[in-house]
Amino acid sequence: MSLTHRAATTLVRRAPPAVRQTAAAVQQQRRTKADASTSQAVFTSPFHRGQNNQQDTTAIPSFKKYRGGSEAGNKLFSYFMVGGLGGLSALGAKDTVQNFLVNMSASADVLAQAKVEVDLATIPEGKNVIIKWRGKPVFVRHRTADEIKEADDTDWAKLRDPQPDSARVKKPEWLIMVGVCTHLGCVPIGESGDFGGWFCPCHGSHYDISGRARKGPAPLNLEIPEYDFMDETNLVIG
Repeated sequence: MSLTHRAATTLVRRAPPAVRQTAAAVQQQRRTKADASTSQAVFTSPFHRGQNNQQDTTAIPSFKKYRGGSEAGNKLFSYFMVGGLGGLSALGAKDTVQNFLVNMSASADVLAQAKVEVDLATIPEGKNVIIKWRGKPVFVRHRTADEIKEADDTDWAKLRDPQPDSARVKKPEWLIMVGVCTHLGCVPIGESGDFGGWFCPCHGSHYDISGRARKGPAPLNLEIPEYDFMDETNLVIG
């Protein structure tokens, strides 16, 4: 305690009662103001201990004075940002998937060869026509009545690749086959061989008038592609 304060205290004690009461009142007012200023500067934790020395863990501090706007405005801004970013993400994903599908799809030249139309009226009886389909030659044979009878009379159950002629044609007079040898992929020659059908000069495979393997190393009959008759004179391969 300083000398000035001690002297003031001594003077108050030696002063008359009225003066001492006035001095005490002034000191009380000063203490009240000091306590008020001190209480305003102190931060009370929301987790302070209350009565019975129990900690209150449910109190949540308020941050209203730190908010930049109204609660509704903040929510509207958040919803707008989430919706905008979601829309942009959806557009980006759509564009990525679309570009992927376009790159993976068949090109125009491949689609053009997916199906081939053939005018059957231009193929005379007993003649072959070679059509290019999906990069492969396709034989279209307009068979005669004798060729149909020969194909039916063959004992197909004893063949290397047993298959009746009726299972290889939709119309007996029209034989449609993929012109690729089943041995090593060569192109056989029509109207030749030991059975009057097709002959592969590369390794000596012979096919009859129904395109069935009859001699040589070919293990299977000539393949029959997917085809359909649009009408009496139009054929669609593929």
